[in-house]
Amino acid sequence: MGTVVELEAPKPKIEDDDDDVSPVEQVRLTVTNEDDPTLPVWTFRMWFLGLLSCALLSFLNQFFSYRTEPLIITQITVQVATLPIGHFMARILPTTKFRIPGLGSTEVSLNPGPFNIKEHVLITIFANAGSAFGSGSAYAVGIVNIIKKFYFRKISFLASWLLIITTQVLGYGWAGLLRKYVVEPAHMWWPSTLVQVSLFRALHEKEEKGDQRISRAKFFLIALVCSFTWYAFPGYLFTTLTSISWVCWIFSKSVTAQQIGSGMRGLGVGAITLDWSAVASFLFSPLICPFFAIANVFAGYAMIVYIVIPIAYWGLDSYDAQKFPIFSSHLFTAEGQRYDIPAIVNDKFQLDIAKYNEQGRIHLSTFFALTYGFGFATIASTLTHVGLFYGREIMDRYRASYQGKDDIHTRLMRKYKDIPSWWFYLLLAVTLAVSLALCIFLNDQVQMPWWGLLFASAIAFTFTLPISIITATTNQTPGLNIITEYIMGIILPGHPIANVCFKTYGYMSMAQAVSFLNDFKLGHYMKIPPRSMFLVQFIGTVLAGTVNLVVAEWLLHSIKTICVDDPNSDSPWTCPGDRVFFDASVIWGLAGPKRIFGSQGNYSAMNWFFLGGLIGPVIVWLLHKAFPKQTWIRLINLPVLLGATAYMPPATALNYNSWIVVGTIFNFFVFRYRKQWWQRYNYVLSAALDAGVAFMAVVIYLSVGVENTTLTWWGTNGEHCDLAGCPTAKGIAVDGCPVF
Repeated sequence: MGTVVELEAPKPKIEDDDDDVSPVEQVRLTVTNEDDPTLPVWTFRMWFLGLLSCALLSFLNQFFSYRTEPLIITQITVQVATLPIGHFMARILPTTKFRIPGLGSTEVSLNPGPFNIKEHVLITIFANAGSAFGSGSAYAVGIVNIIKKFYFRKISFLASWLLIITTQVLGYGWAGLLRKYVVEPAHMWWPSTLVQVSLFRALHEKEEKGDQRISRAKFFLIALVCSFTWYAFPGYLFTTLTSISWVCWIFSKSVTAQQIGSGMRGLGVGAITLDWSAVASFLFSPLICPFFAIANVFAGYAMIVYIVIPIAYWGLDSYDAQKFPIFSSHLFTAEGQRYDIPAIVNDKFQLDIAKYNEQGRIHLSTFFALTYGFGFATIASTLTHVGLFYGREIMDRYRASYQGKDDIHTRLMRKYKDIPSWWFYLLLAVTLAVSLALCIFLNDQVQMPWWGLLFASAIAFTFTLPISIITATTNQTPGLNIITEYIMGIILPGHPIANVCFKTYGYMSMAQAVSFLNDFKLGHYMKIPPRSMFLVQFIGTVLAGTVNLVVAEWLLHSIKTICVDDPNSDSPWTCPGDRVFFDASVIWGLAGPKRIFGSQGNYSAMNWFFLGGLIGPVIVWLLHKAFPKQTWIRLINLPVLLGATAYMPPATALNYNSWIVVGTIFNFFVFRYRKQWWQRYNYVLSAALDAGVAFMAVVIYLSVGVENTTLTWWGTNGEHCDLAGCPTAKGIAVDGCPVF
């Protein structure tokens, strides 16, 4: 929920251009200035491991996306795991050369030599596509999920597939044409790619002879087995280990105590977890996030969850807060009952005004409402923060990218054949034509008019270049999700699927374009032939989207209780992300912003957060200018502080607390006091923990989940905080809750 903003990167030190070095110090320290163009990249190993990794990650991430703790397996897992496999294949595959019909006299081999770093990079790019560039699964799969499991309507496989593929690929067309502006210039340095470059170089450093330490490969295998074995307990045998909310056990009759102590449905005070999927869900693995970023998230999260929310709920009773749960992504009536959304949808899949008036206005939990408010403020503050603190720097670097000569990395890349512009024009034309056909001929399933597609594409295209420049120079990425759904909600209220389709084409096309360019910069630093990069990204995206949809159709039809959020059920298939996506379709599409945040709704005051977000960084900037010696003022990053809880809901206090604690242990204490261990094993451990949990979860489902074989005892009855989701206002009667 909300806009996800990447955390602030260290400010680069720019020095005068030199023929053989990058002008950015961080790049000089991280990226090698050497290249070996003879290294083979189109190898059998690359295609086999790349396609397998892409398919496997897209399967696992789609599988996990429906679970209460939706672990996202990222490219780092594949980056670590495929290294020993690649070396193993280089040892056992035959080196015999042979000819393939159609390739003339060209001879190929299944084993052209040692497994090299360029093969490894392309395999990782494949994997990145399999994890939807870190999002887990294709964004548009959420549309299919809410149509089938929340609105109880139908959408065909063809319409679903076209929607998923076009929304994932559309932005690639114009992104490719922007490479010369945001990839080739040295001053567009894309800070996040340097983490990947560092890890690749560390993994490919040769082990020193006589080194008595355990190898990375062996450490990975041991940690993988341990993670795989342990997850049988929180994953099936003893599920209460996912959220050990001991406060609820002590105060079993107190609603307020359980609201405070519940890790899943409250503020999570004292709640702990022994489940890695709870630690790494939503926020990704804390082991790969630098400590300064964790500290920023903690500051914003603590301010919102432990100061703002308690005051709003218990102190001010804002928006009748106590009529509803303290933490919930559900929608409610004025009497505190869950809103019957399907009842207000007519046969045309539009808002039934008469039925809506019968139930009355839609109400949100105060936490959910404030989360939208902070989302508004985050968007606005990102614009002013980047403009004030980085505006001159961005413009200087943008001018330098035109005026300056090519740096060493761009010159090295000139050795490889570039991608013809017509590839991108053709991709853009075909994708746009297919998208228009979808909106015209299958309009009864997607609702969005043809002009909506063109408008969404225009928004995405317009914002891709400025947001790419912001990301490439500051590591902050403003999102368009709230803006796009707000615009379409005003233009075409009462059409929920049209709204989410417009948001997906407008927001995801831009996001995919930025991710596409980010990967191209990684390939630029690693000296990967551009054509190979493009084909791997395109093929991986299409493969991943297809696997996502096939897995979604399989699970939606085979699990009867999937996406049923029943507090009395211990089902792990609660679809928390899709629940929030569905709520957004109701708020912005079905009801429309006017009935929620406008004159006909309860939350019009939330719009003031836009103004607050715009003004906040101005105040910080003025203080910084007035007191330049106070260096701590510049460290106040309002977009990060305000956007810290962007994942809540569906993320819970348990997810945040455990992520912060584990991240602090490894990236502060271990990093500071056991740096050699951290450097050698930290990322390897992260990958092994992710992989072990993922594989055991699939084993559990295939062995006992398909037959719905369950264990019933105290340790499998959830976190035992049954009253955490209850209201505390007088006279509100909700099933399973005391009436005050």
